Amino acid sequence: MYIVGRSVRMLESFLKAYGPTNIKKFFWEKEYSGDKWNFADDTAGDCVYTHLEKFAVDRSILDMGCGSGNTANEMAIASYKSYHGVDISEAALAKAEMRSVTNGRQNKNSFECGDLMHYVPKKKYDVILFRESMYHVPVNRIKSTLDRYSAYLEDGGVFIVRLFASSREDVSSKDKPRPATMLNIMEREFDVLEKGKYPVAGHPTVLVFRPKNRLAN
Repeated sequence: MYIVGRSVRMLESFLKAYGPTNIKKFFWEKEYSGDKWNFADDTAGDCVYTHLEKFAVDRSILDMGCGSGNTANEMAIASYKSYHGVDISEAALAKAEMRSVTNGRQNKNSFECGDLMHYVPKKKYDVILFRESMYHVPVNRIKSTLDRYSAYLEDGGVFIVRLFASSREDVSSKDKPRPATMLNIMEREFDVLEKGKYPVAGHPTVLVFRPKNRLAN
């Protein structure tokens, strides 16, 4: 039974990341409609905010894979001009919108349902954030996906990626192969402005970068 259960979980994880949009949406709706992700509703003080608030001052943010609205409601309200969150789960977006209203941010925050792999922004942004959502991009499509989104960065705009590369238990351990490969691709193919690996719960890595030969404004 353990093997069967583990196989089912692995299949679900694969489909949530790489399946057709309707299949991915089915699984994410199921999870966000329940309480599975309630534990992650409070990430105030997360290391990503230091980087985000530095590059988003009086600027616009596109958050791909925004979930239930943590970033939209936890970063300093004066640190950004406008925020647009995109997620495949309408249940998650409903929570994000409700939180924004509760926190008086409904005029600064907006949300939209979409699949990261196919979403087409309607305008350019100063910051495009992938907060853990980069896990759901196949390694062989990291470069092409970021190249596609590069067209929607303002001059001087940046990507910010946050992910767990090393063991969540031992920050001194070597990075895991898949996230390490993802980071290597981003560092090799783009101009890195900041990189931080934090010795806090989960030991996250934050990478700030922009397309090569793209000048800061």
